[in-house]
Amino acid sequence: MSSALRRDLDAARERDPAARSTAELVLTYPGLHAVWMHRAAHRLNLRGLHLPARVVSQVSRLVTGIEIHPGAIIGPGFFIDHGMGVVIGETTEIGEDVTVYQGVTLGGTGKHGGKRHPTLRDGVIVGAGAAVLGPLEIGEGAKIGAGSIVVKDVPANSTVVGNPGQPVVLEGQRVDPEKIHHPDLDHTRLPDPVADALDCLIQRVEELEAEIAALRAGEEPPPKADDPDCRDQVKEGIREARRASVDAA
Repeated sequence: MSSALRRDLDAARERDPAARSTAELVLTYPGLHAVWMHRAAHRLNLRGLHLPARVVSQVSRLVTGIEIHPGAIIGPGFFIDHGMGVVIGETTEIGEDVTVYQGVTLGGTGKHGGKRHPTLRDGVIVGAGAAVLGPLEIGEGAKIGAGSIVVKDVPANSTVVGNPGQPVVLEGQRVDPEKIHHPDLDHTRLPDPVADALDCLIQRVEELEAEIAALRAGEEPPPKADDPDCRDQVKEGIREARRASVDAA
């Protein structure tokens, strides 16, 4: 257990540039307090001391504003940044070096017993206000955008945005697996499907205008771009715009 506590402390120091000293982290970081109190509650829960475990969990909730069920399994290096309003359900499983921000819900679906909360693999980042619901799996190194609602499995090394959350690729590149233990915490730099669709259409219009101008001048049309077909991007942009309009309503 002491090793896990040390990993949690190191994670907070590495991932929060505002942290100035170990004393500041230990004394003033509610995310650390909540995780450490959970580790004590989880040990009580494993020994069958369910009521004392829930009491520790409740005290942690009152002190930190973070609610973690004693049954949740949390690996070392877990960091909750800011933390207020975070909820982690009973059958949640969290791997190593995972980061979540304020207002995140790792919730269950249905009233049946058994596994009903999500599993987060190593290196996952969940942005502020996101909700991950049900017994789904978030793959290693995946990133959930702020405010997203995820109800389906997420592949490893992918980024999910929107409501419902849809996997996208960040800047046309897959996430480097080496970043799992040194995560990119800039979860605001996420793809915009609507803007991507408009950019593709503008590029296509410019190409067509250049082609028409060349034909009128009796010249050879310029070569076409490698990927002039914008249909998939436009469809995704329309879907995203519809989701946004439904959310606004």
